[in-house]
Amino acid sequence: MSTNGLACGIDVGGTKIAGGVVDTEGKILEELKVESPAEDVEAIERAIAGLVNELSSRHDVTCVGVGAAGYVSSSRSTVYFAPNLAWRDIDLKAELEQHIDLPVVIENDANAAAWGEFTFGAGKDVDDFLLVTVGTGVGGGIVLDGKLHRGAFGVAAEIGHMRVVPGGVMCGCGNRGCLESYGSGTALVRATREAAEGRSLLARDLIDRAGGDPAAIDGPLITAAAQDGDPFAIDQLADLGTWLGEGIASLAAVLDPAKVAIGGGVSEAGDLLIEPIRAAFKRQLTGRGHRPVADIVLAELGNKAGLIGAADLARR
Repeated sequence: MSTNGLACGIDVGGTKIAGGVVDTEGKILEELKVESPAEDVEAIERAIAGLVNELSSRHDVTCVGVGAAGYVSSSRSTVYFAPNLAWRDIDLKAELEQHIDLPVVIENDANAAAWGEFTFGAGKDVDDFLLVTVGTGVGGGIVLDGKLHRGAFGVAAEIGHMRVVPGGVMCGCGNRGCLESYGSGTALVRATREAAEGRSLLARDLIDRAGGDPAAIDGPLITAAAQDGDPFAIDQLADLGTWLGEGIASLAAVLDPAKVAIGGGVSEAGDLLIEPIRAAFKRQLTGRGHRPVADIVLAELGNKAGLIGAADLARR
């Protein structure tokens, strides 16, 4: 596939499907969004095809990259499993190419986001790069020696399901003690609510912000309180950052990235999350004091990274 020309990137989520036309510099020339009919396989395909066909009617698009949350085959065609969508062992590439008169490739959404950040964002100055996305769960993507690492079966970089606490908290994947169970936005809210429900005096300001109801505490509220200087909320983000930093140190022992970017919704906390991650990473890094230390930075492309990355990977 030529690396020249315009490509269409599609980011398929559980509630929204975004499509955009992306040029060779990673710039989005036009973007559209539609509701995601997550439980209806054929409706999802029609929605994707509708976005592509509308965008390609106004732009000279040469190919389509679709980022999907789930396990995608190494051939970039079949979605084995998607946790929030109705796809199960579906050759999505073949299905979509029945409705779209363009070549289509399917990518894991976190892999696509990692490639977007590597090519046009936080990782563009290195060859070995790790993206960690912190939102409802923990996701990621790996670039080694300038190439996206998909693994033998296409399902590499499920870093949220690296076990960090044997026999620990049950994870949505069915295993116990995954990083996602301790280092995600969901884990942040769970731990904060538990402390607040215990009526800790330290949590009083946060409970007041939640209208007196600990169950109303959510991630944005915790972040806002921390940014306003609330010590309890700051500590909650620091605990989350410690889990993530220790997990990234374990990954660095295997992958040795030059740079790690932190993305996802929780990354909006900025230094309140990044600094604890850096501190824990340095404390736990194998060979610390006798080796270079990877830079840990905020991702740069926000929620556009997956769309941009999917488009560029399709073009390549």
